[in-house]
Amino acid sequence: MQSATLDASTLEACIAAAVAAPSIFNTQPWRYRLDPVTVTLQVRAAPERGLRHADPTGRALHLSVGASVFNLRVAVAHFGWCPVTRLLPTPDDPRLLATVRPTGTASRSATGHRDGLYEAIHRRRSSRLPFSGRPLPRQVRAELAEAARREGALLTFPAADERDRLLRLTAEAERRNRVDPDRSAESRRWVHRDGDEPADIGLPQAALGPQDSHERLPMRDFTAQRHVGRLLSQPFETDPVIALLTTEHDRRTDWLRAGQALEHVLLAATVHGVRTSLLHQPLEWSDLRELLSPTPGRDGHAQMLIRLGYGPEGPATPRQTPQGLSDPPEERQDG
Repeated sequence: MQSATLDASTLEACIAAAVAAPSIFNTQPWRYRLDPVTVTLQVRAAPERGLRHADPTGRALHLSVGASVFNLRVAVAHFGWCPVTRLLPTPDDPRLLATVRPTGTASRSATGHRDGLYEAIHRRRSSRLPFSGRPLPRQVRAELAEAARREGALLTFPAADERDRLLRLTAEAERRNRVDPDRSAESRRWVHRDGDEPADIGLPQAALGPQDSHERLPMRDFTAQRHVGRLLSQPFETDPVIALLTTEHDRRTDWLRAGQALEHVLLAATVHGVRTSLLHQPLEWSDLRELLSPTPGRDGHAQMLIRLGYGPEGPATPRQTPQGLSDPPEERQDG
């Protein structure tokens, strides 16, 4: 297939879409490079933004990059091309996680995207605020499950008893994170302190959200304070909607596919006016992650817990703007 020709403004728009993806602690652990000969966009890992304690295997880094790859695919299709995507294309270059090459003419059958996803990219925000408790319609759940399936993952909505079990595992993970000195220090490093100069990575105080005053929903305390009673708290929804994202296998390619599935789900939810936030804490402990599956070892591999509902929009978090996309990757210092 013949490659497309990307002008500067289109390339800028595609990369802006890619960097709008969610990432753990808003670390944005990605870099981009354009191969001007083949007009191929390379998506590379930025391991210096990895989380040594919360993500020692790099699984969450791959999910974050996968979400970015999905946004890039949507943007390429939006501008009229078919995005040809390869995951881990060069075995001897482990930091090259994906390539996306615009070719031919895009069609809905070629991309598998519903209308409105591109516009949703810059409207999608995590909302760690209380939701209304309004039920999520069956047709919306079905569309979100289909979005995950198209990317090679499974999205399920556990019934109340199973949901409560997953929330108990999340609460245990949150307790461990708070008392573990290495993990709590790592978390705090990515939170902007009041009075800090504006930063383009990490989490501003406004994005952290309150704790659940009823202690039903274990929202992450990014500041890892030891005295929960000192944290801002509000009553959250009493019947939360939780979805579990899983993959059949647990290889690096599966992590990247899970990231694409996650972002497809989040964007489709945004189109429907559904707010989302991520409950990643139990994924950060190997024993708890295994227990997220109803039958460990037989029901796939858990990749993310997603909270969904209707409520206020979360505040925006900052993003870096990549520069010099044609530079060799070893010479680039930006994200």
